[in-house]
Amino acid sequence: MKKGYNIAIDGPAGAGKSTIARRIAKELNFIYVDTGAMYRAMALYLIRKGMEPADTKGIAGACREAEISIKYQDGEQVVLLDGENVNAYLRTEEVGNMASYSSMVPEVREKLVELQQKLAASADVVMDGRDIGTVVLPGADVKVYLTASSATRAKRRYLELQEKGETADLAVIEQDIIDRDYRDMHREHSPLRQAEDAVLVDSSDLTIEEVVERIKSLCG
Repeated sequence: MKKGYNIAIDGPAGAGKSTIARRIAKELNFIYVDTGAMYRAMALYLIRKGMEPADTKGIAGACREAEISIKYQDGEQVVLLDGENVNAYLRTEEVGNMASYSSMVPEVREKLVELQQKLAASADVVMDGRDIGTVVLPGADVKVYLTASSATRAKRRYLELQEKGETADLAVIEQDIIDRDYRDMHREHSPLRQAEDAVLVDSSDLTIEEVVERIKSLCG
């Protein structure tokens, strides 16, 4: 029987899910579970094993050997890959693109969903991803579908890269986001979609604070 209070936040890449989920978890004193980071850790593992995104058979076999776990330090999630803290490697474009492909492999999803459900069953959690409200936590107490226009999401990513001193092309970034949306929404297993009982929140013209307050107001 579920003991924890669960908040599920789904939405496309770049919608601000991680930022919002972290803020809500901190303010409500919940555990933040970044499922995307878990999939990225798996993607990093596959890259290190020399896997190609199109090699679904190889990915299906290799993922079974990956040891991915989570621990929390001062409320922050630390992702461990074979005992190594890999947080610093999870946000590269290479890892993100591999994760988009490898997450379509059923064996990858099965391995990680089990861990996510165990966490949610025993603690108050805020979990964000692509299929939390539809597949991972269908019984979540609060479900939100957080989105924003592709142009807004591309601009956010562009500014983020600029702040890091990296060169970037806004048009290329937006096209990559559009392509990733298509893959996520049309994959065979657990496609990205809004759960029937999820509340739609469009963050295109909202501040982080406004989005956080909107979602907190849904929690009874």
